[in-house]
Amino acid sequence: MPQNLKVSTALLWVAGFLTIASHGALAQEAQRVRGAIESLNGNTLVVKTREGTDQTITLKPDWKVRGIKKASVDDIKPGDFVGVASLPKVDGGDSALEVLIFPAAMKGTGEGSRPWDLKPNSTMTNATVAKAVKAIDGHTITLTYQGKEKTISIADDTPIVTIAPAGKKDLIAGARVIVMGEKAADGTVSATNVTVGTNGAIPPM
Repeated sequence: MPQNLKVSTALLWVAGFLTIASHGALAQEAQRVRGAIESLNGNTLVVKTREGTDQTITLKPDWKVRGIKKASVDDIKPGDFVGVASLPKVDGGDSALEVLIFPAAMKGTGEGSRPWDLKPNSTMTNATVAKAVKAIDGHTITLTYQGKEKTISIADDTPIVTIAPAGKKDLIAGARVIVMGEKAADGTVSATNVTVGTNGAIPPM
């Protein structure tokens, strides 16, 4: 894939990811759907959610597909820009629920920390890795953003992903996805993008 096309794909992906993040302030209208694809017929996507229910999603014109692939904690280096969903720990700091490593071209995009709905009391922090330390029971990273600092521990089994090329061909039955949709008053859900795991990856966001 040409480099400029890779960057364009990354821009589209991050734009959608930031749309997901910004919907935290519009919880009454936003609908994050996480689960496995049941079917895709035209612009109608059916997802078996993590709660076990079938959710039908109407995909808007010009909808996009974005991919993620597995990465390793060893891929996280000082200076990298990451998105980390985490929970506060009793003894201070946070514990990571997942880590998304952004491409270098996207450093600084959506910087900040905000509420997230992966688990109760979780947050999503987009920030620069100031320090990464390996410990006996995992890793610890120090993130800096907007003049603030956050220390997050990463257990060995924490899902870590990065951006990957993907297309509509990847939206097959059983593929794992996260869809940021909008829920109308009548209960219907529509969306402009689908983030799908590639090569067996599960979008952990």
